[in-house]
Order: sequence, then structure tokens, then C-alpha cells
Amino acid sequence: MSIRISGPRLAMRKAPRQARSRATVDVIVEAGARVLGARGWGGFTTSEVAGVAGVSIGSLYQYFPNKIVLVDAIRRRHFDEVLAALQRVCDGLGRPECPLERLVDGMIAVHGGCPALHRALLDVPVPDEMRAAGDAFQAEYLRRYRAIVAGCRGVARDEDDELAAQTISSAIEGVVHNAARRGRLAEAGVRRELVRLLRAYLGDCREGR
Repeated sequence: MSIRISGPRLAMRKAPRQARSRATVDVIVEAGARVLGARGWGGFTTSEVAGVAGVSIGSLYQYFPNKIVLVDAIRRRHFDEVLAALQRVCDGLGRPECPLERLVDGMIAVHGGCPALHRALLDVPVPDEMRAAGDAFQAEYLRRYRAIVAGCRGVARDEDDELAAQTISSAIEGVVHNAARRGRLAEAGVRRELVRLLRAYLGDCREGR
């Protein structure tokens, strides 16, 4: 199942077609994510991204004509990583291990590599061309959470599942983002208490309970 977000992309100056070009773009996007997480939108510059990526500023501008286009690529990559983590939980529904533990582990892993990135992305101005991708992400994000809720409950309840999906996704976002901001995301207690919170809300989802 595809996990990539649809919707019009902000135009890259040059589409990478060869493996080497794609590798260069990946390096630039990774460097951009690191700089954006460290500096925030206000301190984000393409010259620093090029330096961190180990490429010339000219090479960066071959693909990304401005920093908004680069941030669009960073944002989409983050969306894809979040959806991939949710899909792994969906794919494992019905297994003996608790899906809520895998859900928490997945969200912590996605945000643990660069915990400040998501906060920085929230500060980035969003042109109209970028809104479609964000809307598509939110719809798919909640759809996968609904599937997890239904899998935990053993039956789909439509409106109840929709509300539960919004509730647990907001709870996870709040705990994970606040723990990341305080530098505590890697602490075992954060994981333990978040799993306990979700189990109390949805019940113990392990098979044979």
C-alpha cells in the first residue's frame, strides 16, 4: 500500500532522474531537516543547508529554487514517515502483541531522530499550494488511526471510532511533542505512561485478554 501523500508539489527546479541525483536530493532534504530543526524557520537558510549537506549552493539551487520548496519536500518526507509508522501498526493488527505499544514505539521513533523538526514545521508559512498535501495527510492520518481503534475494539463503530481516533492521536501528539521539547522523549517512563493512558481509554488490546 502506498504511503506517499498526494497533492500538487511545489515545483522543484529540476527533477532528479538518475540514482546519483536522487541521492543528492535525499542528502539535501536530510540536511534541510536537521537545519530546520536546529534553527527554526527564522534561522533557516539554504546556504547552511548546503554546507551541512556537503554540496555547493549551486547544486542545491539546481533542485530547490527557494527554501519554501525545500521545506515542502521536508514536510512531505515527515508526513510519509508518520504514515508509514501508522501503517506498520495497521498491518500488525491481530497479532498477539499489543498494537498500542507498537503505536507508541512508532510515534516516538519518528519524532526521536529530530524532535524539534515538527515544531519548526508548524512555524513555516504554508502557501496555498502546500495546503492540499497537509489536508491529504490529515485525512489519511485519521483514517489509519480509525483502523487501529477498530482493530483494538474488535469491531468498527464509525462515529465512535472517528472521535476515538481524534482523541488518541491528539493525546499521542501532545505527549510526544511535549516530551521532545523537554528532551525527555527517550525516557522509558514516557513510553510506559503513554501506553497506560491508551490502554485505559481503549482497553487492553492484546489477543486473549
